[in-house]
Amino acid sequence: MAARPVRSTATNWFEPSLMSDQAIRIVGFIPARAESTRFPGKPLADIHGKPMIMRVFERAAPSPLLDGVYVATDSRDILDAVTRHGGKALMTAREHASGTDRIAQAARGIGLGSNDIAVNIQGDQPLFDPIMIEEVVRPLLLEPSIPMSTLIYRIVRDEEITHPNAVKTVMDREGFALYFSRATIPHFDGSKVTEEYFKHHGIYAYRNDFLQRFSELPRGVLERAERLEQLRALENGYRIKVVVTEKDSIEVDTPEDLERVRETYAKMI
Repeated sequence: MAARPVRSTATNWFEPSLMSDQAIRIVGFIPARAESTRFPGKPLADIHGKPMIMRVFERAAPSPLLDGVYVATDSRDILDAVTRHGGKALMTAREHASGTDRIAQAARGIGLGSNDIAVNIQGDQPLFDPIMIEEVVRPLLLEPSIPMSTLIYRIVRDEEITHPNAVKTVMDREGFALYFSRATIPHFDGSKVTEEYFKHHGIYAYRNDFLQRFSELPRGVLERAERLEQLRALENGYRIKVVVTEKDSIEVDTPEDLERVRETYAKMI
């Protein structure tokens, strides 16, 4: 079977090198657990007549790059809400430590192949730009040795520099992550270097063979301390390609964030 050309009407990029003898499936997964310690019931929070998790699904589903989109959840209520509104959802175990572990089970459930690509789309960013899916997947299509990629954004709002909900990122000269932290990194100690900070967007792409390996790795000290799943990869010696996107997205961590999203949706109606 010949692989389909990878195209984007938004970015108009096409790479002959992305063609191979075997088609690669690219599937989006939106992990959603029943309870959030910071915002209980968040996935089902109403945004102009539909639950937030469904608003995320609606943003992802039209992507020309994806062969399918699924919500991966441990909640029958979330699954029912998604399917009631015409989306697709899979039940997963309650005990998963992270969204990545949850979508690893979902990828097994739909029979994703070892060379296929899973995209982890955050369920609390109902205004994310679908072009971000293409941005995060492209490094894996261009370079077979990259196991995992994610997006970062140059911080423009000063309050995000110190806020722990805005995860900061530092990377090497080749664009691979050195560290992620809820703390403010790097620290500019009165140097003449221009201060510049990047926040992590939380959308990931993984080769499925690596995704399954990741889910079997032990959670390290850094992952548990920062509560950041991507640190499990770094702690175990794997590289994460980071891509700077020009698109920002509101992450709903609090009821105040939800109101910002609702106000934006009201202007779109």
